[in-house]
Amino acid sequence: MSAPQYPDGHALLSGKVVVVTAAAGAGIGFATAKRAAEEGATVVVSDLHERRLQEAAEAIGAIAGGLPLAVLCDVTVEEDVQGLFDAAIAAHGRVDVAVNNAGLGGTANLVDMADEDWMRVLDVTLNGAMRCTRAALRHMCERGEGVIVNNASILGWRAQAGQAHYAAAKAGVMALTRCAAMEAAPFGVRVNAVSPSFAMHPFLEKVVAQETLDELLAREAFGRPAEPWEVANVIVFLASDYSSYMTGEVVSVSSQHP
Repeated sequence: MSAPQYPDGHALLSGKVVVVTAAAGAGIGFATAKRAAEEGATVVVSDLHERRLQEAAEAIGAIAGGLPLAVLCDVTVEEDVQGLFDAAIAAHGRVDVAVNNAGLGGTANLVDMADEDWMRVLDVTLNGAMRCTRAALRHMCERGEGVIVNNASILGWRAQAGQAHYAAAKAGVMALTRCAAMEAAPFGVRVNAVSPSFAMHPFLEKVVAQETLDELLAREAFGRPAEPWEVANVIVFLASDYSSYMTGEVVSVSSQHP
């Protein structure tokens, strides 16, 4: 089954200032930044890779009618994370939505995994989400409004060999989301997450063996992986006022069957 037609925007994020981490390249982060711009948001993009970040900013600028703020940010460095939010607030006065997309994967059986490999994946994927969530909450709770959307993974629920570090990190993102949501609710701030199963993009093809990709594809009811923009659509929904009663939720974006 082929992917559906790319949808038009419906101004779901009109007037919102949206910060997206790991927004360069061709994955879910860029798709989210693009969809947010198409839905009327003022987008701030960030990434660790300067050239790809600039390319992403130019692509978003073609939609938005002007280059968005693009900020280099390593989510493992607290000063970078704080600098990202400071820059967004300095430029636009506030941050309405923070999409924490940065993550790092890899494949290794636990018996062969070095401490450094384990810690690197957790530092980017879980600790990075914590740092960005914390920075966003400090600003949003003071304002009394805002939305955070974290990118988790179906591996936070389901087992897959060779993915202990990534699965543990993404399960942590789910728990972080739920706990942060309870803390933020009294301030009018919502925190949710998406849990994609299999969204295909060029980087994934470089780091995951074809045998594994074929196995994942066989589990998908539609017989195809998700397009990154299909995951981005759910992120946009969670960022929008249409999900105003949702917080602490992890929304599966998947057609997988056991």
